[in-house]
Amino acid sequence: MAILRPGNEQIGEIAASLGITLSPSQIEDYQVALQGNFDAYDQLEALPDFIPEVRYPRQGVHLPGAEENRYGAWQCKSQIRGRSDGPLAGRSVAIKDNIAVAGLPMLNGSFTLDGYVPDVDATVVTRLLDAGATIAGKAVCEALCFSGGSHTAASGPVHNPHRHGYSAGGSSSGCAALVAAGEVDLAVGSDQGGSVRIPASFCGVYGMKPTYGLIPYTGAMPIETTLDHLGPITAGVRDNALMLEVLAGADGLDPRQSTPTKVGGYVEALSRGVAGMRIGILKEGFGLANAEVVVDQAVLEACGTFRALGASVEEVSLPMHTMGAVIWLAIAAEGATQQMMKGNSHGFNWRGLYLTDMMEHHARWWGQADSLPDTVKTTMILGEYLSRQYQGRYYGKAQNLARQLRLAYDGLLEHFDLLLMPTLPIRSTPLPNADAALPDFLGRAFEMLGNTCGFDVSGHPAMSIPCAMRDGLPIGLQLVGKYFGEADIYRAAHAFEQAADWRSR
Repeated sequence: MAILRPGNEQIGEIAASLGITLSPSQIEDYQVALQGNFDAYDQLEALPDFIPEVRYPRQGVHLPGAEENRYGAWQCKSQIRGRSDGPLAGRSVAIKDNIAVAGLPMLNGSFTLDGYVPDVDATVVTRLLDAGATIAGKAVCEALCFSGGSHTAASGPVHNPHRHGYSAGGSSSGCAALVAAGEVDLAVGSDQGGSVRIPASFCGVYGMKPTYGLIPYTGAMPIETTLDHLGPITAGVRDNALMLEVLAGADGLDPRQSTPTKVGGYVEALSRGVAGMRIGILKEGFGLANAEVVVDQAVLEACGTFRALGASVEEVSLPMHTMGAVIWLAIAAEGATQQMMKGNSHGFNWRGLYLTDMMEHHARWWGQADSLPDTVKTTMILGEYLSRQYQGRYYGKAQNLARQLRLAYDGLLEHFDLLLMPTLPIRSTPLPNADAALPDFLGRAFEMLGNTCGFDVSGHPAMSIPCAMRDGLPIGLQLVGKYFGEADIYRAAHAFEQAADWRSR
């Protein structure tokens, strides 16, 4: 099928939008000059796309009714069985709905993608199936993943399994809720500001944001290329480590990936215990402006368990940690806005796998912008204003400071194996009403990011582990390690898990 040719008027409009002034005769000259280029695009259109094959049959795909969806956490259900053997044989997995699974509808929490059904599996999906897992379906995520609360998805709120009417956390809201409820064994989420660790903390499960680039992002819908991470969410540490063994490593299709010095060894590390490890309690991770005293106290009490198990635990200070959210905001707001507006989710100027159907469907938000949630609208207004007014100056400065932030954490981690702090300053909060005022709607979406988003900027691995229960609501403790130091995080997390039941702490 031939691509559409522009008329002279359209060429003139495009030129004017670029600040180029053309006379009618010049427009006609450009029209003639462009025809050979359009002919080349016709040839490109005629070529078949080059995408990975889908190797496992799709079965049982359906939209769940209310009786199958108690927490509002399922977007769709399926039975996609992988190999009959492998390390994850017999294990069920939920996939966050910003990750492509061929043949399963994908909304990414927003009706603007309605009708999009991927024709390719994301790399992580293929790896799970190759390892023997069964894909049980797609888990609801927040609208375009722009929320740390679980109240923005177009399908409705996701409820916390520990208390109905309370937030499950976001944006991997459905993933954590389904794991916490025992409806699946494992889940894959994405994390750009804390979106694996936030719901893990609220729901009382284990969520790992690995080192930037360790897990290929290929086939997942991005927010901002320098912040994008995928990570496992599980009910226990061993499953988390095993899942990372399956998911980690370069696929040759993701520009976020470099070759790490070591991939794997995560399960083996569990047996080494925490004795002799050096853990730094990050002072600036406590006492945040909105911190609940009960959260800070529970995390500090958990430090005693690490000491009793033989770790050296002492307080350390890094004032720049408090600037992590400021640096993150400029990158997330301006970067995500440009990704939305100019790149149709994927952006340009990188080599790898482009899901062209995803790009086309995502671009349809332009005709439905009024239906976007306020979390997305406010972010885009902010990002577009700053980009226009200051020509990307603050995005660039934030990226420069991101390197400084990484170096600052690296400096601490020369003396400590791990850093420790609350994952979030608060426990789960009530879901806002559908007619909530804008400050309440936005507040419930972004109020919890203080200790999580900085590590998306720096790229260090960070994991939320449940450490206590207060008034029926879980509290998460965050462990942060060196680049590609996931094994050390798993050592400590497993030792803590085995020492005591967090539900009774």
